[in-house]
Amino acid sequence: MRRSPILLTAGLVLCGLLVGCQEPTGPLAEGIGAKKDYDRPLPPGAYALRKLTDPAEIPDFTAAFTDLGDLREAVRRSLNYLSKPSSRNFYPYTAGPGDVVAHADVVQSLQGFLQLLDSGRTPAEMNAAVRRRYDVYVSIGCDDEGTVLFTGYYTPIFDASPTRSARFRFPLYKQPADLVKGFDGRILGRRTAGGRIEPYPPRRQIDESNMLAGTELYWLADEFEAYIAHVQGSVRLRLPDGKIVTAGYAANNGHEYKSVAKEMVAEGKLAAERLSLRAMIDYFKAHPGEVRQYTWRNPRYVFFADTPDASPRGSLNEPVTRLRSVATDKSIFPRASLTFIATKLPERTGVGAIEARPYAGFALDQDTGGAIRAPGRCDVYMGVGEESGELAGRTYEEGRLYYLFMKREAALPATAPAP
Repeated sequence: MRRSPILLTAGLVLCGLLVGCQEPTGPLAEGIGAKKDYDRPLPPGAYALRKLTDPAEIPDFTAAFTDLGDLREAVRRSLNYLSKPSSRNFYPYTAGPGDVVAHADVVQSLQGFLQLLDSGRTPAEMNAAVRRRYDVYVSIGCDDEGTVLFTGYYTPIFDASPTRSARFRFPLYKQPADLVKGFDGRILGRRTAGGRIEPYPPRRQIDESNMLAGTELYWLADEFEAYIAHVQGSVRLRLPDGKIVTAGYAANNGHEYKSVAKEMVAEGKLAAERLSLRAMIDYFKAHPGEVRQYTWRNPRYVFFADTPDASPRGSLNEPVTRLRSVATDKSIFPRASLTFIATKLPERTGVGAIEARPYAGFALDQDTGGAIRAPGRCDVYMGVGEESGELAGRTYEEGRLYYLFMKREAALPATAPAP
C-alpha cells in the first residue's frame, strides 16, 4: 500500500491475514452458491471498470448525502495528493476503449464534488446533480458482473519501546538504505555493493540473518503483534512514557503476500468457522514457538517510518479516514478518485452485539492492500484501536464498487458555484 520516504500504508487487509478467500458469512451469504474467486486477476487486455450507460444501473446517491461526516476532509486529502507532481505519473488512466481519464479530470471531479457538497442543496437535489454531471463506472468485480468482496482493515494499538529491553524484543525496521524503488513506488530489489540490483530477501532470511540490525524503529513485546503491524501496514504504538506514536508504511521487500491464516486452517490449527484475529492471537500466545513457523510462510516484509502528525496514512501518503478511505489494487484502479460503495458493513447494535447492515456511501481510493490484487476486492478503512479491529474483522460482504468522474462538458472553474 503507497509512498515517498515516509510512505505508509494503512491498509494491508485484515481479512487477508484472517481468511484469504472463503465464502462470505451472514445474511449476504444466503443463496450465493458456489465459491467465487474474489482474487481472480484482471484478465489480460480487460478493463477493471465498465461505464454505466443505462440510468437504471446507476445507484441512487440520495441517502449517502444525508451523512457527510469527514467526507469533505477526505476529498481534500485526495486533492492534496493530486497537487504533487509525482501523482501525474499514474495518469492518464484508461477506463475502456478510447475512454481515457486524465489527471485533470480527477482533479476537476473532486473540486466539483466539493462545490456540490457546499452548495446548500438537499440530498435529493445533490443526487440529481451527480447523475446529471458525472459519468459513473462500476468495477467488473470477480465475475464480470460487478461482484466485489468488501473486507476491512484498521490501525491497531500495541505497546512498544524505542529501545530494546527484556520485554520489548521484536523490531519494526526502517526502510533499508539498499532498497531500490521505481518511479511509481514499485520495489525493484536491493542494490549490491557492485551496483547490481537483485531481489530483496524474503521474510525468513531477513529474520534469521539479522541483516537489518541497527535500523530498528521500535521494538514490540509480542512477535505476532509485530507481524500484525506488517499485515495492517501501519500501527499506533503506546510507548513506556504513555506517548502514542504512529509507525506507518514506508516500503516492502517486493515479495507477494501469502495468507498465514489459510495455512493454519489447512493444517487444522484453527477451524475455518471460528477464524478471527482474536483466535489467532490466542493461539500464538499459547504456542509462541510456532509464530515463525507460520509467519515465515509469508515472504512479504514491511518497513516502517515515523508519521510526524501521528495520523495513519495510506499509499498516497495522505491520512486515511474511517469509512471514507478504501484500499484497492492500484495497478488497475485510479488512485485518489471518488468512489461509491454499496455493501453491508458491521455496526455495534448493543453490548457485545455486532450486526451487518446495508451501507452505501462515498469514499476515496486512497490506499493499497497487500492482499488486494484484483478487481473483485476492496478494503474499507474502519479506524483505530480494538473496537475498529473487531469491526474490521467482521467485514466480509459482497457489494458493488463505483467510480465517478465529472463529464468534461460539466467541468467548472474552481471558483464557480455548482449548477
